[in-house]
Order: sequence, then C-alpha cells, then structure tokens
Amino acid sequence: MLNSVNITKRIEVWKIAFNFCFFNELKYGPIILFLHGFPELWYSWCHQIHALAALGYHCVAPDLRGYGDTDASPSATSYTCLHVVVGDVVALIDSLGGEAVYLVAHDWGAIIGWYLCLFRPDKVKAYACMSMPYRPRNQKMKPVETMRALFGEEYYMCRFQVCCLLQS
Repeated sequence: MLNSVNITKRIEVWKIAFNFCFFNELKYGPIILFLHGFPELWYSWCHQIHALAALGYHCVAPDLRGYGDTDASPSATSYTCLHVVVGDVVALIDSLGGEAVYLVAHDWGAIIGWYLCLFRPDKVKAYACMSMPYRPRNQKMKPVETMRALFGEEYYMCRFQVCCLLQS
C-alpha cells in the first residue's frame, strides 16, 4: 500500500532539512496538508492519506521539525510559534506552489494549525482540527507550564519533558 509514497523528498528551510511524504505524485487535485501530533510522525496519517489520495487529492504529510527524519533545531529556544513553527509550514506550502491548502492536524500539529490560521490565513482554505481547541497564548506561562497547571505532571506531554523518565 505504501508503494505510491515518496518519502525521500526534502526541503531546506533556515538550514533545517524537512522530510515529508506525498501521495498522488501527479500532483493534481487540491492539496491536503496533514500535521502530526506529539510524539508522532507523518505515518500517523497513512490511512487517511490513502483514502483521500484515491479520491484525487494531493496529500502531503511532513515530519515536523525535530521529528523522524526532519532535522531538529540546535536549541530548544529556536522553537517559536511565529518565526519557526508556522514558518516551517509556510515554507512547505510555498515549496508546493504556494496556493492555500486544506489543513488537517492533530495534537501538537493542531496547535501549529491554529497558529497558521491566525498568522497566515492566506495559506489555508479550510482547517480540520482533530483534537485541540484554539487556546490563545498565555503570555505569563510557557506552554508546558500551562499543561502542568491544567492537567498535572502525569499528562503525556509533561512526562516527555524529563529525560529518560519514560524508559525507566
């Protein structure tokens, strides 16, 4: 089933190489861009991508910055909503021709999707958010601090912040 996938395509954005797959190599039909969650990869969308590509959509799913075969930033402070995370998605859309896309996103990808809609609405035709409601940025607390306050230390994103905790 994955024989119609090209997962070797890479683009460079700000010295970061992004790995992404696309289905429907003829590149006809509207583009649907899928953004994965935490801690997932483009492959999380394989069933949806196959179904929609069979209907004629050009489906694209990247490994987001720091995931899978996409490079990570040299520093955690490099991950900002506007300049880096949304900029990565805008650069990917531009590499596909620059026209607005249908956006489907889950979890961490959904947060990126909301910011993309907020900062660059010209790049999105429609948005299907699979899990995360829009939450305005809290300027007094960092995202992980907010998650800890709302959901506690056992929340999965909080648990991943401590090196080697999940392996023990």
